[in-house]
Amino acid sequence: MDIRELLLDGVGQLNDWLDNALKDVSAEQMNWLPEGKSVSIGFNAWHVLRTQDNITNFVLQRKNPVWIEQGYFEKMGLPKVDQGTGMSLEDARAVRIPDPSLLLAYSSAVAKDCAAFLKTVPLETLDEIQMIRPLGEMPRWKVLRQVVMTHGFMHLGEINGHKGQLGMAFGI
Repeated sequence: MDIRELLLDGVGQLNDWLDNALKDVSAEQMNWLPEGKSVSIGFNAWHVLRTQDNITNFVLQRKNPVWIEQGYFEKMGLPKVDQGTGMSLEDARAVRIPDPSLLLAYSSAVAKDCAAFLKTVPLETLDEIQMIRPLGEMPRWKVLRQVVMTHGFMHLGEINGHKGQLGMAFGI
């Protein structure tokens, strides 16, 4: 097994579990804001997908993300460039997902695009050092493992916690 297979498995699992967690969430539930300093299910999911899309495309391949190429920012009426990182809590809490089916369509497009990249990327490319602000320099495989997978699973936990607060079943 090489690192690509491990990344494909982990990112694939994240995408499958995220889709499963979101598939029965209504627009109202998607945008519900719990008390305190937390963000919605929709913000968490959008942030996970935008991060995966940006890392896979913009950072590692220097090309436009699916978000821009397929016009999802226009379809969803959300920021063209922002992905949630560095947003103020107030701005993050203001993000609204207008139609959960659009978010799921974006999720499917990102999953397909990321898997295609991981299947064909040369191992040497994954060993190259990449600067990720504010985390610093690390091999590209670690960027995918840490910023896409680990970070994504953390937000998936938030999504499932919010679902529990709404009386919904756990997403996986």
